[in-house]
Formats: sequence, C-alpha cells, structure tokens
Amino acid sequence: MLSLDFNFVLEMINLVVLFLLLRKFLIRPLTDIMEKRKAMIEEGLQNASDQKAQALEMKEKYEQALSGAKDQSRQMIEQARADAKKEYDRILDDAGEEAEKIIKTARETIDLEREQTLREMKTEVAGLAVDAARKILTENCSEENSQAMYDQFLKEAGDPNENSEK
Repeated sequence: MLSLDFNFVLEMINLVVLFLLLRKFLIRPLTDIMEKRKAMIEEGLQNASDQKAQALEMKEKYEQALSGAKDQSRQMIEQARADAKKEYDRILDDAGEEAEKIIKTARETIDLEREQTLREMKTEVAGLAVDAARKILTENCSEENSQAMYDQFLKEAGDPNENSEK
C-alpha cells in the first residue's frame, strides 16, 4: 500500500510550511487589501449617492427659486401695468381738467367780447340817437320827415325787434 518514506514526509512538511508562509505573507495581505478595496468602493458608492441626493436637493431648491422668481416677475409686471393704468387715468383726468379750463376761459373771453361789443353798439346807437335828435331839433320838419328819419335811423342802427324775431 502506501509506503511512507522520509522524503515524502519532508515534502509534506515543506508544503505545510510553504502553505503557512504563503498564507501569512501572501494570502492574508491580499485578502486585507481586497477588504480595504471593497470598503473603499462601498465608501465611494455611498459618497456618490450622498452627492446625488445633495444634487437633487439643490436642483429642487433651484426650481423652487426659479418658480418664486417667475411669480415675483409676474407680480412685478402686474404692478407695473396697474401703475401704468393709474398714470394713464391721471393724465387723462389732467387733460380733461385742462380742456375744461381752456373751454371755460374761451367762454369767458367770448362773453367779455360780446359784452364789449354790446357796449360799443349801445354807445354807437346812443350817438346815432343823439345825431338823429340833433337833426330833428335843428331842422324844422314835419311828421313825415320825422318818420323818414326814424326809419333811416332804424335801418342804420338795426331794429331790435328784428334781432329778437330772428
């Protein structure tokens, strides 16, 4: 059967010692390095997932800020429109008031000119009446002559009854 010789036993001892040495100096350091590398990879993956979560959180904050900015700009535009409308209404009101002042001033001017014209006409009529009276007094005339002068006076001065009838 099996025969054990001394060389075989030495080879077996050699193999066991070699195995123990390899295990101590080669296999353990390699497994330690592999464990450290595995831990490093897990830590890197964890950091990557943390940074991804931070990036998503920052993206959400950015979108909220952007949404807030859009709302704020919309409110600013609406406020600007409301202010512009108020200014437009104010300008229209001011223009209306100015137009009313101009119309009022024009009417007052027309009334003053009308009164002045009436005064001038009255003065002229009075002068004509005085002239007619002087002619009547200076000339000795008959009733027919007086009637003709009166008609001529009315023709020159204008009959007040004619104006009121028109």
